[in-house]
Formats: sequence, C-alpha cells, structure tokens
Amino acid sequence: MNIAQTYVDGLKEAYYENGGEKQWNNFERIMHGASDGDMERLRSLYPDIPKSLLQLLKIVDGTYWRKYGEEKIALLFLGSDMEGYPYFLLSAQQIMDTKDNFRAWGEYLITREFDDIPVDEGVCDNFDKLCWLHFADCVNNGGTSQLFIDFSPSAKGKRGQVLRYLHDPDELVIVADSFDAYLQMLMDNGYDFITEDGIEEWE
Repeated sequence: MNIAQTYVDGLKEAYYENGGEKQWNNFERIMHGASDGDMERLRSLYPDIPKSLLQLLKIVDGTYWRKYGEEKIALLFLGSDMEGYPYFLLSAQQIMDTKDNFRAWGEYLITREFDDIPVDEGVCDNFDKLCWLHFADCVNNGGTSQLFIDFSPSAKGKRGQVLRYLHDPDELVIVADSFDAYLQMLMDNGYDFITEDGIEEWE
C-alpha cells in the first residue's frame, strides 16, 4: 500500500473517531480521482511532482469547494505543523489554475523586504527562479495560510520541501523535507487537525 492510500485510510478513521462518519461516508460516495488528462498536464508543468501527491490525486481530486457530479464539497483533508489547523486539498485543475498566483503578491517574502518577517533560509531569494506547486488552502479560503511544494530551494534547502505560508503575523517556513515526510508528519500527529468542533462547523 502506498503512503497516499495509508494516509487516506487513517484520515477516514480520524473522521469516524471524531463524529464525522456521516460526512466522510457522503464524501467517499461521490469523490473520485483526477482524470488522466489532468494528471498528464500536471506532470508536464511539474516534472518533479512527487509520486505520493499524484497517488493522492488519483484517489481524490480535491476537497476545496470541489464539485463531484451535482454535489459540491468542502472537506477538511490536510494539516500542517500548526496543531488543529485544517486545510483543503486542491484539485489537479486548481493546482494548475493557481500556478502563478503567489507571484502576484508574494515577492516581499522571497526578497526578504521586511526584516521582521520570518522566512526560512532554505527558501530561495531569487524571485525569477521560483518554482512552487500550490496544493492546499486553509479553512478560510487560503487567506490565512497556504501550502506549497518547493522545487527551487536555496542551497540550504531541499528540492521538493513543503512550505507553509502564514498571514498575520506573516511567515514562510519549511514544515517537511518532502511531500512523503509531510504526510507522515500528519499521520504521526494523529491527524490532529480533525476535531469534533471542526467537523461540526463544516457539516
């Protein structure tokens, strides 16, 4: 069994344990994986896209106001290093659609324009070389936090590392050395971003 399937199986258990059985069962009934065409386009845009992310998208093609058939869902699916803080998984199409969004607003982080904003030294400082894959938005539609896979790290970083952007107070930090390590971190933390209160809020 690959790590993506192991992750999803554990997430299902977390929903069940926190009173979200009905919500998960409805999601499981309607969801499906990304199309072969979308997967191929993703590989073309991001040749180094992690196999585990592709495997995850083949199981479920996003949970971020994603329409499956006639139903639209917003299902909490991912977390970060911040305990209890949930995110939605973007679909393959949403990943492609938001490919350059960070460039419209995030240059100040890469250039270290403000000394009081923490930016990990493993993040590159050359805006022109930036190559990130945006794969998750937090519960308030990404306004507070977004997650990226970084294919353009500095010499002190690792290609494929997972970054968390946080707003107010702003910071840009490395939360895992790889997407596999990121999923493992969420599993090791017991899917702590899934709580009874959080499930009730999104029912």
